[in-house]
Amino acid sequence: LMFDAFHDVDERAKAGNAHAKALLQSWADAEWFISKPELPKVLTVTVYKVPGETNTDDLSPAQDAWSRPDIPLHALAMYKMPREGVTNAAEQIAELKQKGHPVAMVGDVVGTGSSRKSATNSVLWNIGNDIPYIPNKRDGGVCIGGKIAPIFFNTMEDAGALPIECDVDALNTGDVIDIYPYEGKITRHGSDEVISTFELKTDVLLDEVRAGGRIPLIIGRGLTDKARTALGLEHSKVFRLPFSAQDSGKGFTLAQKIVGKACGVKGVRPGSYCEPKMTTVGSQDTTGPMTRDELKDLACLGFSADLVMQSFCHTAAYPKPVDIETQHTLPDFIQTRGGVALRPGDGIIHSWLNRMLLPDTVGTGGDSHTRFPIGISFPAGSGLVAFAAATGVIPLDMPESVLVRFKGEMQPGITLRDLVNAIPYAALQSGDLTVEKKGKKNIFSGRILEIEGLPNLKVEQAFELSDASAERSAGGCTIRLGKEPIIEYFKSNVTLLRWMISEGYGDARTLERRARAMEEWLK
Repeated sequence: LMFDAFHDVDERAKAGNAHAKALLQSWADAEWFISKPELPKVLTVTVYKVPGETNTDDLSPAQDAWSRPDIPLHALAMYKMPREGVTNAAEQIAELKQKGHPVAMVGDVVGTGSSRKSATNSVLWNIGNDIPYIPNKRDGGVCIGGKIAPIFFNTMEDAGALPIECDVDALNTGDVIDIYPYEGKITRHGSDEVISTFELKTDVLLDEVRAGGRIPLIIGRGLTDKARTALGLEHSKVFRLPFSAQDSGKGFTLAQKIVGKACGVKGVRPGSYCEPKMTTVGSQDTTGPMTRDELKDLACLGFSADLVMQSFCHTAAYPKPVDIETQHTLPDFIQTRGGVALRPGDGIIHSWLNRMLLPDTVGTGGDSHTRFPIGISFPAGSGLVAFAAATGVIPLDMPESVLVRFKGEMQPGITLRDLVNAIPYAALQSGDLTVEKKGKKNIFSGRILEIEGLPNLKVEQAFELSDASAERSAGGCTIRLGKEPIIEYFKSNVTLLRWMISEGYGDARTLERRARAMEEWLK
C-alpha cells in the first residue's frame, strides 16, 4: 500500500513533515536493499542430486494440488514416488544438512512440465531460508541443473533463489562444493579443483538474490527511482543495470515487434531486459489460491492489467472440500479487483482465454499451456501472474527466436497433429534436438517458436500449434495468421462476451471494454 501511496508521502515531505522526509530519503538511498547482505563471494553447499529429469509434477504432484497454498504441508509430497537417488527427500536433505552447510538441489534436467510456483515453494521449503516475520514460507537457496526449464528458472528468480545452469556430471549427492558466483566456477570444497563452470543468465541475478527475489527488486528499484526523482537526485548507482542488447541494424521478427509494441518501441532485441504491458492475464484454479496469496502480499486492491481471467476447470469435476471453498470465495476476490471469473463447469482456461485475446498484444497465465494463438504469451508461475495482474507488466529478458517455416500446401490426409509432430521431427533430423537426458540438446528450450507458412489456419487450429510449444519447453510462440481467420473469430467472440455480461458474469465493465476493443480492431 505504501508503494501506491508514494505521492501522499511526497506531498507530506514537501510540506515539511520530518518523518515523511526521512522515509523519502531512505527510499532514495535504497536502504531497503543495502541493509541486506550481499551474496558472498563463495557459497559452500552440500549437493543433493536427483539424476535424470525432474518435472514440476515430481516436486508438486497434481493429486496434491489441494494443499499447494499450505507450503510446509505440500512440501511433504515432493518426490513422493521413489526413484533413482531418492527414497525420502525431506529426510535425505535433513541428513545432508548435518554436514553444516546449506543443501543445493542438483539435477540433469530440472523443472520441466507445468508452470507451478508450488514446485519452487516445495524445493525452497527444504533447502531455502526462513523469512523474518513471515511464517510458512522460505526464500533463497541454490538450484543447479544441466538444463533448467525457463518457467521454473523464472519462479526460482522470483523467490530469491540462485539458479545455475552448468555441467553437473561431476556433482553427486553428499559432495561438498564451493560455488564462486562472481567468477562462474564450482570447485571441490577446500581445494582448487574446478569441477564445473557457468555463466549467470544475467548479473542482475546477484541483486535479485540480495533483495529476496526478482519481484521485490523490481518494486523496490522503482520506488527508489521515484524517490530520487522527487528529490531531484540522479539515477541510483546501487543496482546492477539490466542488459540491453546492441542494435544489429537488422529488422525485427514478429515476436520482437509484438513485445516492442507492448514496450512502446519498434522492437526488442534478444537478450534485452524489458517490461512489456500485459493486455491479458489468465489464472486457473489449482494455482489460483496461491495467486490470491501473492496478490495479498502485493497489497493489490485493483488490477492494472486490462483483462484478468480466473477459471475453475481443474477442480470442477471431482472437487474436494477445499476446492469447493475456493470455488465459493475466489470469484468475488477476482471480480472486486476488476477481473473476470468463470464458473465451475464452464470448461478449460485456454478455450475461454483465447476468445478474449487481442492481436499483437502480450499476456501471461498461470498454466504452462497458456500459449496464445494470436499475439504472444509468456507463461509464468503464480507469483509472476499476480505481479502481472497487479502492475500490468512483467519483467522479461527477451528470448531468442527459432523460425519454423512450413512450405507448400497441406496435403489430403495430413492432420494438425502431423504438423505439430513435424516440428520436433525436423529438429531431430538436424541434430538440434536429442532424446537422451545426458548432454541433452533442445534448440526450442527457452526460445520463441515463430511459425510461418500457415496463414489460413483457423485460430482454434493455430492454438494446437502454439499449445504444443509447451511440450518443447519453449519460452513462447507466435503464429503468423492472415486477417480473415481472426475477423471470423472476433465476430463470434464479441457475441460471446456480450452474452457473458447478460448472464451475470463479472466484471461486466472489463468484458464490455474488451468487446469494444475487438470491435475497434474489426473496423
